[in-house]
Amino acid sequence: MPINVDSYHNIRKICEETSVLLVVVSKYFTVDDIQKLYDLGQRHFGESYVQKLIDKQKVLPDDIKWHFIGHLQSNKVAKIVPFISLIQSVDSIKLLHKINDCAKVLGRTVPCLLELKIAKEKTKYGLSIDNLSQFIKDCDMNQLTHTHIDGVMVMGSFTSDAIITRDEFKNAHQLFKLIQQTNHFPNFKILSMGMSDDFEIALAEGSNMVRVGSKFRVDYKHPLL
Repeated sequence: MPINVDSYHNIRKICEETSVLLVVVSKYFTVDDIQKLYDLGQRHFGESYVQKLIDKQKVLPDDIKWHFIGHLQSNKVAKIVPFISLIQSVDSIKLLHKINDCAKVLGRTVPCLLELKIAKEKTKYGLSIDNLSQFIKDCDMNQLTHTHIDGVMVMGSFTSDAIITRDEFKNAHQLFKLIQQTNHFPNFKILSMGMSDDFEIALAEGSNMVRVGSKFRVDYKHPLL
């Protein structure tokens, strides 16, 4: 499906004016689509499936900053650690240690985000608010020498009700600030919040990284309309 270049330029301008990092969600884009956006200056791309990410990374420019934004299984970590720029979906201590161990073997450090579950939908992944405090206590950064937690990633509910979305994002921002104030994670500065259907609300509620993809398709329309 062709890229809507005007939509891309408009959203990129909004992000630049507000000092927000735009990550283009490219999981449904072809290699040619990604190359076109790369040629327009885009460098950060997000993928949700390990094999599709690997296939694209092999043939696209080396300076692309790849973000993994989907649910990541521990047995697939080693496949992306050699080149990944940011893993946005850490939801367990086990996964974090696996990332650290794989990165240590390669002599590199992999930044990560904690995925927090703020939506009530059962299909959403992420750390529950009830488990967050225990996760932080269990997270010994003196042992995790080849990874670090740079912030959080959240997904809002699948809804066209802006009030629900705004409340969820407001709560996520408050949690982000609370974690930041603990000083447990020295590099903690990223709030990855907002996608094609709700990124404007996310920006208003303090997001500094948005993940937008379907809005750049020429046939885009809100899925609930």
